[in-house]
Amino acid sequence: MRIFVAVFAALLTLGIVAFGVVVAQKATGPVPLTAAAARVSPSQNTVAAAGSEKAPSQIAEATKAPAVVQHDNTMAVTPAFPAPAPMRKAVAACNNPDALGLSRVIEIDTTGGPAFGTEHFKQYDFLRDKEVALTFDDGPWPGNTPMVLKALQDNCTKATFFEIGEHATWRPDLAKQLAAAGMTIGSHTWSHKDLAKNPYAKDIEQAKQEIEMGVSAVHMAVGGPTAPFFRFPDLQQPRDAMAYLGMRNIAIFSTDIDTFDFKMRGPEDVVKSAMTKLAKNGKGILLMHDFQHATAEAMPELLRQLKAGGYKIVHMVPKEPVTTLAEYDDMVRARDKYSISNNARSESSVIKTISE
Repeated sequence: MRIFVAVFAALLTLGIVAFGVVVAQKATGPVPLTAAAARVSPSQNTVAAAGSEKAPSQIAEATKAPAVVQHDNTMAVTPAFPAPAPMRKAVAACNNPDALGLSRVIEIDTTGGPAFGTEHFKQYDFLRDKEVALTFDDGPWPGNTPMVLKALQDNCTKATFFEIGEHATWRPDLAKQLAAAGMTIGSHTWSHKDLAKNPYAKDIEQAKQEIEMGVSAVHMAVGGPTAPFFRFPDLQQPRDAMAYLGMRNIAIFSTDIDTFDFKMRGPEDVVKSAMTKLAKNGKGILLMHDFQHATAEAMPELLRQLKAGGYKIVHMVPKEPVTTLAEYDDMVRARDKYSISNNARSESSVIKTISE
């Protein structure tokens, strides 16, 4: 009998303790994630992909999921990234009834490095009839880029800029202005080298450096999120470099319509080239250069004619921002090693007009 009483008392004690633990858990809520689990993020996965050894077939497998998500102007989409340079994913209201405006925002999942532009790639032809995606290469450039930006803002519309890294380091203020205005900013190599020619064609490490320094420089110039969007100089796209961009989850952009504005001296020629080719093609990703003065001068009239012709502008944004690699960030900083410490103050705090 004594043994039975002892066993019963022990079981009763255990039951009371267990009940207390359950009550305590309900009061405090679920156990939080460990610090190690909480540190995992999509951007870290992107960096890990850069060091993986995926074959082209594995890269293709990664892109089987739809690469494009479309948002029309009836959707309210919350911006994905904080100030100072938010990537705005909603179609903003426009107070100018005569403006060209913006029809749709298209979000692109760059996983696996999908490629766009029917001049070279046919899989993702996402534009509807009479839709245009405006893209500009080779900037930012003094005088010209601000003119292009003003024309876009006056017309309440957006574009994608593929910037040369070296140019961005020379004028980061222009890169910041584009980002602040909600433009999408991608990269166009460090110094506009043709990666299909030697030494880059035979040495993937040199090609990677040209690509990655461009990505790092543009990101550093903007001082905030930039897009994992890349365009090859001269639209020369070597297979090894494309495979590398796939591993980095950076989308590749060719074009649907090349205006060849770099061959033109007058703004009227740029407008004629763009409108003639659009009339023939019906829609397209339009390639221009904010590096070219004739193009900058042409923009107000080109946007006016696009509206008159019934064309609608589509803005491309990434699902996630690009992640830079530390070793290439350091390479970019080393190029500016003589000015980083001495030129840290803003121009307005250093230079003032005291008489005119």
